[in-house]
Amino acid sequence: MAKGEAKRQGKITGAQAVIASLEAEGVEVVFGYPGGQAIQMYDALYDSKQLRHVLARHEQGAVHEADGYARATGRVGVALVTSGPGATNTVTGIATAYMDSVPIVVVTGQVPRSVIGTDSFQESDIVGITMPVVKHSFLVKSAADIARTFKEAFHIASTGRPGPVLIDVPSDIAAQTVSFSYPETANIPSYRPTYKGNARQVKAAAKLVSQAAKPVLYVGGGVIASGASDLVCRLAREYRIPVVTTLMAKGAVPASEPLNYGPIGMHGSKYGNRALNRSDVIIAVGARFSDRVTGNPEKFAPHAAVIHIDIDPAEIGKVRAAQVPIVGDASTVLASLLDELDAKGVKPDTQAWIAQLDEWREEFPILEKGADAYPGLIVPEVALAALSGMLDPHGSIVVTEVGQNQMWAAQFIDREEPRTFLTSGGLGTMGYGLPAAIGAAIALPDKQVVLVAGDGSLQMNSQEMATAAVYGANVKVVVLDNRALGMVHQWQRLFYEGRYSATELADNPDFVKLAEAYSWQAERVDAPEQVEAAFTRMLAAEGPYLIDMRIDRDQSVFPMVPTGASLAEAIGAVGV
Repeated sequence: MAKGEAKRQGKITGAQAVIASLEAEGVEVVFGYPGGQAIQMYDALYDSKQLRHVLARHEQGAVHEADGYARATGRVGVALVTSGPGATNTVTGIATAYMDSVPIVVVTGQVPRSVIGTDSFQESDIVGITMPVVKHSFLVKSAADIARTFKEAFHIASTGRPGPVLIDVPSDIAAQTVSFSYPETANIPSYRPTYKGNARQVKAAAKLVSQAAKPVLYVGGGVIASGASDLVCRLAREYRIPVVTTLMAKGAVPASEPLNYGPIGMHGSKYGNRALNRSDVIIAVGARFSDRVTGNPEKFAPHAAVIHIDIDPAEIGKVRAAQVPIVGDASTVLASLLDELDAKGVKPDTQAWIAQLDEWREEFPILEKGADAYPGLIVPEVALAALSGMLDPHGSIVVTEVGQNQMWAAQFIDREEPRTFLTSGGLGTMGYGLPAAIGAAIALPDKQVVLVAGDGSLQMNSQEMATAAVYGANVKVVVLDNRALGMVHQWQRLFYEGRYSATELADNPDFVKLAEAYSWQAERVDAPEQVEAAFTRMLAAEGPYLIDMRIDRDQSVFPMVPTGASLAEAIGAVGV
């Protein structure tokens, strides 16, 4: 049976069919913003007993909220907006979800079919505009197609490599009447994702793993999307294989796991990067060899054979050739690989390799030497490490904005479970964090939801503070306020002779007053001895809370692999 309480007989309008389709898919929350060409769908939404609507203060915020909801729960997030500028305002949110493989469905109102192409009021070709950044899109041409379209959209968004799907609904279609019947299944002959890995390739992978002396599990966000975290941990523990994680995979392997040597990449640990670069077999699972991970690809892991497991065949071999390519779902393939390894009964001898990695972890800690010895200054690394220790490891979700705040959070806030670290990885979207945190808090109101933000990023979508207040989203925000666009400022300091072109934010608003204007609780912290007490008050408070934490403008994120360098050429790391 289809999910929900959708109407199954009698004539209803196309707009009502849209709402009935969402109900049939089991949707509980819709994030959105109304307008003239979406008004009929909003009128139908008014009568829904199942759907809760969250009114964002900007369409970009609505899509990021749906994205945060999806990442935190694994369910499809939904946004509903109007045509023209309402639709175009969703593009950044859609692109963010596309780059990070997040399942969302965005429903846009459209002008009547009779005036499409005439530059009518609030018309935009949103299907054409978003085509490069959606997994699929639909322009509905008949009310009779609505139910089938929604069934296919949710199926496409949530299966294979997840991603955003757009449905554009002209207002004359919304006004048509139709006999509604929601299909039980989606029938899309041209869309058949491969879930089961090729048996011969799985055998080849098992042979390579069993013979490895320096294997590394390179884990990406696809492991979380697939629900494969437990299988990754089992493979690592039973076969004593070290693990490194990308930004998108944070939480896929518990921080407390001794075999977890992540994070890796441009701002990853020196020991994690060294492990990856000196391995002889890389088992890449749900990862795409992003430039932020590999550094200079020609110098990346020069002696390693690669087993690449990914559900998207386009990713395999795109950046790094794979000696054993396996197209398939991470959970399905890993289960087959474990079965094959168990049947072989041969385990790699990694004792010396793990001992070496442990030496490197001791020798090259991430925290800059003496970082806690700056009198009178709040050191963000130290502050976030303290916050990490105060969070419920199994009952909290950490969200970030983009920039220095993001990297410090990734380095110093530990996560024990998947779907508890939400961040914009592929697109690097400033302004993502606050609405995403709101989406996560609305999805999981019993969780602690903490946003680590920069003062630049927070101002990108600060209007969503109203959304948090109105809907009681229990979001806690720590603003690492350095009065600068910190990451670009850091690059200018390191590589552009301190020529700070357009990166200093001396005219920031008073964030405490801004928060209070939106009915939040807020306080300012400007001394290290104030930090932990402020965190205690924030975490204990009911409702949204903001801490404006003043840090030095010249703080840098280290280690750092400069653009074009190899992972072995990190700067700012402890040791040599």
